[in-house]
Amino acid sequence: MSHIIVEDLRKTFFVSERSSGFLGSIRGLVQRQTKEVQALKGVSFSLKQGELVGYIGPNGAGKSTTIKILSGILVPSSGTCVISGRTPWKDRIQHVGRIGVVFGQRTQLWWDLPVMESFELLRDIYCVPQSEYSQTCEEMIDLLDLKSFLSTPVRQLSLGQRMRCDFAAAMLHRPDILFLDEPTIGLDAVSKLAVRKFIKSLNQTHQVTTILTTHDMDDIEALCDRVIIIGDGKILCDGSLTTLRSQVSSRRYLRIDLKTDEFQFAAAGVSLLSQEGRTVTLAFNPIEISAASLIRQITADFEIEDLFVENPPIEEIVAELYAKVGGA
Repeated sequence: MSHIIVEDLRKTFFVSERSSGFLGSIRGLVQRQTKEVQALKGVSFSLKQGELVGYIGPNGAGKSTTIKILSGILVPSSGTCVISGRTPWKDRIQHVGRIGVVFGQRTQLWWDLPVMESFELLRDIYCVPQSEYSQTCEEMIDLLDLKSFLSTPVRQLSLGQRMRCDFAAAMLHRPDILFLDEPTIGLDAVSKLAVRKFIKSLNQTHQVTTILTTHDMDDIEALCDRVIIIGDGKILCDGSLTTLRSQVSSRRYLRIDLKTDEFQFAAAGVSLLSQEGRTVTLAFNPIEISAASLIRQITADFEIEDLFVENPPIEEIVAELYAKVGGA
């Protein structure tokens, strides 16, 4: 059964325009000109309970507009959105009590208060029963390892610590939907891994339907089984990462570490991407030549230190798809 159903969402904004300079300002006071901007042009998709979906696209594609409609902040120009039987912008008070949000560049914690006091304020705001709050808070503190800085004012936390606290804060009222906007932005490698591990665990353990918007394609590959790509207000692709790759190109890469500097090789469906010293990268089409066959030919002709086969980076695939379908 679908948890979120979005059908033909459209949103049009009217943006004021004026000419530059003093005369342009005067004319703008007398006669204001507006431009129509279509942020969403018929967006449709559905999510099942417990899905973890990447919702990605270039800047200005319509990601934020979609999320604001799903969270009840914006009213669409037309179309429908039903979440657990609720229409977000019509049943807003009831709806916001069932969603959680984490923004990488914003916090819902109080800057000068200790972390624990922020948690208690959120408990009062969401009217969470004390017994339920205590159980959830304890679980989040253990999962995210927050105990050592619960008495620290939020302004004194590192970015990684604050993000972990923001995740805990978003889950205190036990939402069944979680919106994540760039949750790992600015984090170091260790903190990123910890946040990804928590998101995955939360999704699997509590079946929280999660929508992740990010420009970090490593987050998408690490977390999402399904990806929805939006461009110019329209859905360009909706499916698995494998489906996404197959829509653009079937090519794969073979990276080789040679024992010598000499490398000359030619075969159908194979091209040389780069050669840096003794490291060579080949692109090949597995339809024309299999990875096993290519490796056999390479190892027969050259002395090899190491080699491995990989798919093109997901950001490269996304860029190609947008250029191919949406126009870049």
